[in-house]
Amino acid sequence: MTQSKLPPASLAWSVWGLAAMLYLIGFYQRVAPAVMTGELSAEFGLSAAALGNLSAFYFYSYVAMQIPTGIIADRWGPRRLLTLGAAIAAIGTLLFAIAPTLAFANLGRMLIGGSVAVAFVCMLKLAGHWMAPRQFALASGMALFVGIVGGVFAGVPLRLLVSSFGWRPVMFTGAMLTAAVAIAIWALVRDDPVERGYKSHAPDDHAGTGIPSALGGLLRVLNYRNSWLLFVIAGGVAGPVLAFAGLWGVPFLTTHYAMSGAEAAAITSTLLVAWAIGAPALGSISDRLGRRKPLYVAGCAIATAAWTVVLFVPDLPIPLLLALLIVIGFASGNMVISYAFVKESVPIAIAGTATGLTNMGTMLGPMLLQPAIGVMLDRHWRGAMESGIRFYDLAAYRAGFALMLGWALLALILISFTRETFCKQNTSTMGEQNQ
Repeated sequence: MTQSKLPPASLAWSVWGLAAMLYLIGFYQRVAPAVMTGELSAEFGLSAAALGNLSAFYFYSYVAMQIPTGIIADRWGPRRLLTLGAAIAAIGTLLFAIAPTLAFANLGRMLIGGSVAVAFVCMLKLAGHWMAPRQFALASGMALFVGIVGGVFAGVPLRLLVSSFGWRPVMFTGAMLTAAVAIAIWALVRDDPVERGYKSHAPDDHAGTGIPSALGGLLRVLNYRNSWLLFVIAGGVAGPVLAFAGLWGVPFLTTHYAMSGAEAAAITSTLLVAWAIGAPALGSISDRLGRRKPLYVAGCAIATAAWTVVLFVPDLPIPLLLALLIVIGFASGNMVISYAFVKESVPIAIAGTATGLTNMGTMLGPMLLQPAIGVMLDRHWRGAMESGIRFYDLAAYRAGFALMLGWALLALILISFTRETFCKQNTSTMGEQNQ
């Protein structure tokens, strides 16, 4: 029987929403170390470089999984990939919670990062099948919104829970909740509406025809200029946000603005909330304009200018600091345009691989910046200690944060070289060649 009726919006968003739960958990885990820097440093005797490395183990495996995730999502389907990812994330969280040494904690973070890496690409893959093409950028923005909700939970709420119960019991509870999500995904998510008796929104690629080999698909994706440009650009937008809100913002604010841990977590969470609001808003505006490039350029310019003030002007009034971080967060929501931008830049058969490559670039930013900032902090450390933990002065933070600003400036330059898609899907079968 031929399906003629498209899936209802409630069902489509429910399927997408279960996948989004894993992304929420992944984003929570991504920024959780920011409010536990003191506990983790004391527990394992960490320098800034070692702390940055512990946090970045999440990103090492996350980035490494992006190309395989895109290819497997194209070949295997999101349902099985999401279920396996959630199950392994539960195991990694449990290992981190009970880790007796730093090596076990690093392994736990690595398992978490590699497993939740499947969530974002699978969410977009599901959106391409369950939702109309005009909703894709909105779905991308909502994906980031859901993820940042997880990041907000890893702010003040997590800080209060850790203060009340300790970081290990809180992480153990997180492992149990993640296991429950794995069960729910397997029970309810389906790769395509046809499995529920509805017509698919996707072109006839769900049968697997025309999907290239892993290496062939990657080479085809890289043949499109926008693919490799957006790979670098997305890291320059997301990297500073996640390096600051995900690890170094809280210790910076507590030491140089005399904030409590909860106050600093609230400030960095505000940055993430603004990012969450900016992403769907800018994605939707981009859809309505029928353009990708102008909003991306504007967002990069505004965010870079505001970062310059926040990172290098000392003793800002708190209201001004907060306002600038809100501006940065909202403007950085332009990053979500990358996913619709790159999807439209390549043929639909390799869209999953292209999306995976872009998400790899996004996570490359914090993966490199978090430990690199830690190395710069240690290099500029003057030997001061507070409560058994290294104290870094403003000059040390400026040296580290200069890396963030440098990548943001590079992103602003490179976005001018991208090719506008006008929100239309590429239907060619060959690469750009010399275009």
